Amino acid sequence: METSNRYNRQIILPEIGENGQQKLAESKVLVIGAGGLGSAILPYLASAGVGEIGIADHDVIEISNLQRQVIYKTSAIGKSKAKEAKALISELNPLVKVKAISEKLSGKNALSLFEKYDIIVDATDTISIKYLINDACLITNKPMVYGSIFRFQGQVSVFNYQNGPTYRCLYPDENSNALNCEDAGVIGVSVGIIGMLQANEVLKMILGIGEVLSGKILVYNTLNNEQQKYGFEKNEFKSVDREAFEEKYNKAEIEELNFVSVLDEINNQNVLFLDVRNIHESPKISLQHQIQIPLMNLEKEIEKLDKNQKIYVFCQSGIRSKIAVELLQKHQFKNAKSIAGGALAMKNILKEEMI
Repeated sequence: METSNRYNRQIILPEIGENGQQKLAESKVLVIGAGGLGSAILPYLASAGVGEIGIADHDVIEISNLQRQVIYKTSAIGKSKAKEAKALISELNPLVKVKAISEKLSGKNALSLFEKYDIIVDATDTISIKYLINDACLITNKPMVYGSIFRFQGQVSVFNYQNGPTYRCLYPDENSNALNCEDAGVIGVSVGIIGMLQANEVLKMILGIGEVLSGKILVYNTLNNEQQKYGFEKNEFKSVDREAFEEKYNKAEIEELNFVSVLDEINNQNVLFLDVRNIHESPKISLQHQIQIPLMNLEKEIEKLDKNQKIYVFCQSGIRSKIAVELLQKHQFKNAKSIAGGALAMKNILKEEMI
């Protein structure tokens, strides 16, 4: 009785009915990312009655997230996103089985994780992770529901659906330095709209209704309410097999160092501290041998750096710095390492040193 009452408004739709509701109950969906996009996707999948939902996110809630990640409360700052999201959607619909996966998606866990679910939803804002999700979906033969935001513009598409075009067919350049929300800025309603469109694609695939955005990308602009839908073809590219996947994604992790461990090197002229944040970001860090090159400009200005120097890279919290180190390594910089915790951790340590 509870099931029929809870889902009555969608069961009475002729496209869904009792059979469609059963399909939803038997489905398993993995959402990668419980940030802005995930905050819109997760409640709608749960309230529709998707039987099992996995939430993969290794991050914790910060105060700057609350402007767009609307499923979290101020009191949850510092807590695990995956666990807090699980608690919310379990309360929203206790009939749904929810698993919180508080670990970073990587080449080591992606394949085994994806094999447990029917549909994979990309709710991330990092280009390298999107390629990882795409390639893992290809190997495990899972559709990938893609969403992306750039300022006031959002994109939605479905990749690898019934052997259709993939993310690499649309974006073959893996070395793109596209900005994420932290760098470019974003308004909360934009991620909300795109996230709900992603949830809609998931439901259509499960129910077998409507037209899935396979081989098409929907572009929506929240400033002028214009939207366009573009078609794209499946391209021939070197297929991704398990051996190639392992070689690409399971190479050595980017080495991170605690700032305390390099304090004795801050006056060493053979050491350079590279700040890859944008110019306006705080807290300000001022070290004797330091240079600032925003991540988006790093490849264009890489000649400013000396390959013979030891380079310690930092950003705001330690995410962009690892991307920067990976880029430097591609350009044969052998002595580049990321500072864990970024400028936020560095500032606290520098204050302690001055006391």
